[in-house]
Amino acid sequence: MLVGSGGREHALAWKMKQSPLCSRLFIAPGNAGTALECENIAIAVDDFEGLATFCLQRDIDLLVVGPEVPLVKGLRDFFEANEATKHIPIVGPGLLGARLEGSKDFSKAFMLRHGVPTARARTFTAGELNDALRYITAQQPPIVLKADGLAAGKGVVICPTVAEAQHEISDMLTQQKFGEASAKVLVEQFLSGIELSVFILTDGRDYVLLPEAKDYKRIGDGDTGPNTGGMGAVSPVVFADHEFMTKVRERVIAPTLRGLQHENIPYRGFIFIGLMNVDGEPYVIEYNARLGDPETQSVLSRLDSDLVELLLACATGKLAGHTVRISEAAAVTVVMAAGGYPGSYAKGAEITGLGHGPARVFHAGTRHEKGKIVTEGGRVLAVTGTGNTVQAARAQAYASVAAISWPGEQHRKDIGLDLVSFGK
Repeated sequence: MLVGSGGREHALAWKMKQSPLCSRLFIAPGNAGTALECENIAIAVDDFEGLATFCLQRDIDLLVVGPEVPLVKGLRDFFEANEATKHIPIVGPGLLGARLEGSKDFSKAFMLRHGVPTARARTFTAGELNDALRYITAQQPPIVLKADGLAAGKGVVICPTVAEAQHEISDMLTQQKFGEASAKVLVEQFLSGIELSVFILTDGRDYVLLPEAKDYKRIGDGDTGPNTGGMGAVSPVVFADHEFMTKVRERVIAPTLRGLQHENIPYRGFIFIGLMNVDGEPYVIEYNARLGDPETQSVLSRLDSDLVELLLACATGKLAGHTVRISEAAAVTVVMAAGGYPGSYAKGAEITGLGHGPARVFHAGTRHEKGKIVTEGGRVLAVTGTGNTVQAARAQAYASVAAISWPGEQHRKDIGLDLVSFGK
């Protein structure tokens, strides 16, 4: 059983169904696209009782948790505390491990304790606002502000001036701009470099490294406008060469896993490591306790291994000796979003042109309505092209994007362009 309803989960379902080990797949709650791969079940991702009951009724052999919310709320802990469900293998950490994503303050302190390279930062609460304002005055802009808790990928603000940072942190701490997520706010040093995402699957001792990806967070071309949950992704990343990835393994992944073991934090699941390449050196921006979206759509398009075999080995603590086969092909994912996103947006618009282009279309915010597929979220579709080069993959993705439409649809037109021209 797969938990979730986004583009990441559609990609996971698509890949899991390819495995001979997967005889039947359910997803809760799913979307219009996952219904093409498996059976949607109308259970919310944080309805732990409902999920447990269903798993017992259907004799589920493996539970894979896609999004962060049920992880941070303790889905694994709920299952493990229940005599009837504690035997079910789960991919996804418990409450302790999910704090790597659930609290930016915890994850920053964890990195510093275990020597993981990261940006300098300090954390402030509403009662420390005056201290925060003074601290910001002494910082060199641009200044990065991060909400401590979950904010659907939108809790990071990069402020070009001290005045803007002071105004923004006041809104975050006293006006709860990001709700409970900004009860604490990190003021972080800005790192100048190129971002990329690295993904591992670990059983807490051993791990396998999945294809890396680069995502595009801002809504507009040329990385302009507000942050979103992600408007596109590319894999492979041209600057993540053998030398750089060796540094990532030795300086980031190894101390992260040693730190989890040292602090007795059990961990079976994905770790998404958001990195900044600063003059060839890796610095960790953040951890996430699950795969990224829309990076998953590109990453899994390049995975030649049996995903279910890897997931089961992870969930049962038997990853040692497993390797990953990765395609030489490139993958480019372009997100098609509702008009108004990442602000308020309308739902219920009919989507036309699905199935008419050459790329694979992963559904994110969609549902069936009276025989039609209509929009249901801000990020609606993740169109993924593949090819021998990033340029070829881009061409395939954008050919499909051109065939699909609904009123108000928006997408970036420059996904992957920077990697095509990188170093030229």
